[in-house]
Amino acid sequence: MNYYEVMTAPCGLDCFNCIAYLANENQEMRSMVSKRLGIPPEKAVCKGCRNEKGKCSIIPMECNVYPCAEDVGVKFCCDCSDFPCDFFHPYADQADRLPHNTKVFNLCLIKKMGLESWAKNKAKNVKDTYFTGKWKL
Repeated sequence: MNYYEVMTAPCGLDCFNCIAYLANENQEMRSMVSKRLGIPPEKAVCKGCRNEKGKCSIIPMECNVYPCAEDVGVKFCCDCSDFPCDFFHPYADQADRLPHNTKVFNLCLIKKMGLESWAKNKAKNVKDTYFTGKWKL
């Protein structure tokens, strides 16, 4: 697998842009993540979904998507015949601090643009727009 395959979760989250991944090399960011989430600094980091086998330390619950993708045998959920399934249902709970509602959009872009093009040209923009953009129809 190349870098972007390893650093993009099966669900379409871009681990390479995640604050918990970036906090591995940035102590200031690690302190911010620790304070914001109320967790110890040593837990305020992640090596990426695939490297952690779907068990990111900053997420308080078990991931259902990672083991499903492993069982089905797909690299990305958009390659599954059941996509989109209920694991991708959007929720408002914690939507202001977690980008999980961007997963389906990211997966559609990965399918349309290709992984590397999405990762280099669009992934950061999706996250930035989600957190700081103004809603428009």
